[in-house]
Amino acid sequence: MKKEKPIVIKKGEGRKYNMGPMQAIFLADEEETAEKYSVSECWLEGNSEGPGAHQHEENDEIFYVLEGTTSFLVGEEWIDAEKGTFLRIPAKTIHDFANRTATKTGVLNLFIPGGFERNMPAIVRWFEESG
Repeated sequence: MKKEKPIVIKKGEGRKYNMGPMQAIFLADEEETAEKYSVSECWLEGNSEGPGAHQHEENDEIFYVLEGTTSFLVGEEWIDAEKGTFLRIPAKTIHDFANRTATKTGVLNLFIPGGFERNMPAIVRWFEESG
């Protein structure tokens, strides 16, 4: 079994993906975590939509609000989550997030197991083409 290396990402570092008013910053991905999880920050400008309602067939997601208030769709209910709020979204659960305030908001996101980062280039292209 391959020995995993420690990961240290300083403020302002990480792999950045810009998607209109949303930016994802990947801090750890499946390659670095032996496919166990992926970790990213997601930042939304004021009064902006997130990725749109969706679900993951085999992946749980963890969200922790780092800054501001983020609105989350969990199943059929929207929840306004202030800084410090923790959410676990089990696999097969419809979810979305948005910023319905005038100030920037940010969340820490864990995708379990890892691999979501494989989708990022296609997601960025979609935002560029539809923007």
